[in-house]
Amino acid sequence: MTQDLPFSLTLYRIATQLLARFMPGVLSRRAAKGREDPTRIGERLATAPFQRPKGKLVWIHGASVGESIVGHALAQELRKAQPGLTFLFTSGTKTSADLMARKLSAPDLHRYVPVDTPMATKAFIAGWQPDLAIFVEGEIWPNLLLATKQAGVPLALVNARMTARSVQGWRGRAKTAELLFSLFDVALPADKRTFEALSLFRTGPIGTIGNLKLAAPAPIVNAKEAKVLAAKLGQRQVWLAASTHEGEETVLLAAHAALCLGAPDALLILAPRHPERAQDVEIACRKQGLVPVRRSTGQVPGTQTPVWLWDTLGELGLAMRLAPVTFVAGSLQPGIGGHNPVEPVQLGSTVISASFVGNFLDLYQALEDRDGAVILDDHASDRIALTLAGLLGDPAQRERLNEAARGVIAQGSHAMADTVAALVALLGQSKS
Repeated sequence: MTQDLPFSLTLYRIATQLLARFMPGVLSRRAAKGREDPTRIGERLATAPFQRPKGKLVWIHGASVGESIVGHALAQELRKAQPGLTFLFTSGTKTSADLMARKLSAPDLHRYVPVDTPMATKAFIAGWQPDLAIFVEGEIWPNLLLATKQAGVPLALVNARMTARSVQGWRGRAKTAELLFSLFDVALPADKRTFEALSLFRTGPIGTIGNLKLAAPAPIVNAKEAKVLAAKLGQRQVWLAASTHEGEETVLLAAHAALCLGAPDALLILAPRHPERAQDVEIACRKQGLVPVRRSTGQVPGTQTPVWLWDTLGELGLAMRLAPVTFVAGSLQPGIGGHNPVEPVQLGSTVISASFVGNFLDLYQALEDRDGAVILDDHASDRIALTLAGLLGDPAQRERLNEAARGVIAQGSHAMADTVAALVALLGQSKS
């Protein structure tokens, strides 16, 4: 298997084979730190029972929450085009596993992706025997891809996205990149940068550019609950800080404190990207003199409560519905790359973002060019507060921004149809 591989990939396979014996201990230590589900380590090692459903099985892999959401939306459209399919979803994080547990119903199922050792990946493919393998966005596990290809399973890379850093990294391993990206029978880029990168690294055809996140349905929001909560909040000026990371809350809480000087009844809904950080985020709130209530306890802010700590999963759409303005976090510091602004637009919440949005650069650029969002180069808390005050006090401006943003999203409506068509054709080439 290794004789025709580039040296770096051969070395990788040898190293992962040697490390395989240590993986149970590594996973157990990760579980002790809350980073793995201790009851599902067998899935990561591909030693848990497989119990493959009958009929055609489509395997969709996404690294975490965002990719899993896209994969789930894609599965719904694939099932419309070809009824009778069963879907196996894999991901690597506890938050994505929790999300999929809420979204899925029989016969579809979720499993953790196996560790990328030759033995585990081969056992995974042999156990599930998928008719089609779909990788969402671009988490590349060499052994997993090689095992899938060796088993004759058609491979698709959809909504592919590469950051500038990852493109540079692949350039340094050009032969490995060429081999791995050429394993895919279908490759569909989400943006221009990825299209250009795939043109360098891939020998096969490259599909048209289209971002599936533009085509994904809006989050489902309980309309009755939204109405009840909105009534309780009354006429307060509400804004949402969505998917915040460590280091961002301090800046955003300072912005909220400044906003409250001019609007004492303003309410911040603060939703950390990882709800398990809620205790640390609450401490940060209290340090700013902003005593929060927590969504997870069922509490609703009183008239004097400055912060509603949204420490739950699967409810961010509800928060976006309640907040006329959403600051999309992950954008205040380098290294994260920003988060998807599409969902707040779909739910009628005006988007503000800082400038570190490399993961969604094309989308944010289009929004800024069309005046569909406010992108701040100045990340100071007082600048954020001034922007919030202006938007919260001007419903007409918010609607102009929202209308322009909806126009940008509509431009990506072709992406889902093109992707489904390519996958249906590929599924027709599967062995069963």
